Amino acid sequence: MFVSVMLDPGGVDTAKSLASVLTHYGFRKVQRACWESVDTGVTQLSHLKREIDRVTNYYDTVRMYQYPVKGMFAITELHHKKWRRCILKPDDRETELTQ
Repeated sequence: MFVSVMLDPGGVDTAKSLASVLTHYGFRKVQRACWESVDTGVTQLSHLKREIDRVTNYYDTVRMYQYPVKGMFAITELHHKKWRRCILKPDDRETELTQ
């Protein structure tokens, strides 16, 4: 699965910890606050989220863009120490128009 992680750390120490965790899980830095991996499995992603939760605090925000998740695009966000997920389904009308 393709996973892109966007970081908005609340401090320098958290930024360093997040970079270390992402590097450990095989992500590569593609922009200043953006890390990507094209071969992340579901189990590995679950462990990654636990590690991110461990090194972050209330003031940090982390957003993950994942594809495919059950054939759809998912956005998962850690904000104020709470994980939230939004799964985007394709619009049937757009699918019909492109065929």
